[in-house]
Amino acid sequence: MRARLEIEKFTEHTLTGHSGKVMAAKYVQEPIKVVTGSHDRTLKIWDLRSIACIETKFAGSSCNDLCTTDSLGSTIISGHYDKKIRFWDIRTEKQADDVLMPAKITSLDLSKDCNYLICSVRDDTIKLLDLRKNQVISTFSTEHFKISCDFARASFNSDASKIACGSADGAIYIWNVNGFLETTLKGHSTAVNAVSWSPNSNSLASVGKSKRCIIYSDS
Repeated sequence: MRARLEIEKFTEHTLTGHSGKVMAAKYVQEPIKVVTGSHDRTLKIWDLRSIACIETKFAGSSCNDLCTTDSLGSTIISGHYDKKIRFWDIRTEKQADDVLMPAKITSLDLSKDCNYLICSVRDDTIKLLDLRKNQVISTFSTEHFKISCDFARASFNSDASKIACGSADGAIYIWNVNGFLETTLKGHSTAVNAVSWSPNSNSLASVGKSKRCIIYSDS
């Protein structure tokens, strides 16, 4: 017996305004607003009620990823090609602060308590930042681990006790936040570009350059 799942596909909104590739989009004041980051060197905030851009923040460098620090979206954090993590206060027009990394930033991910941020960097490292100090407190790397591309995504698990990132060698490397490499998952035959943990378990989804998705179960 074969089960078939049909999902209705439709577009609710189309937001137009960036002049370059849009690399990231996150809800702000969910589900009222969305913030997007682009290779046109801007961040845009959109009001989904009016389907309009209500603010443009000029970063001066291509944005590769972004996140917001809480449900109110009072702070937006963006990662850029010029090696900087930028912090934006949504209540003001100006950039609040920045932190310089050693190479291009490919992704950002935030712990649920909004105290810690991981940043994957093109020098084949992952940085762990304490946002209460805006300082790097740990660096994760190991032999054979290489960031696969300029938009490779790293990810915290649900309780921010583990960090996962795919590699150019087709493996997924998983570290404990204390700095120990816990395991290496094999399965992809090409570079792994993105990983994402399940919010309710330690199952992990991954996608590779070959357009193949593999889900690793914690059972």
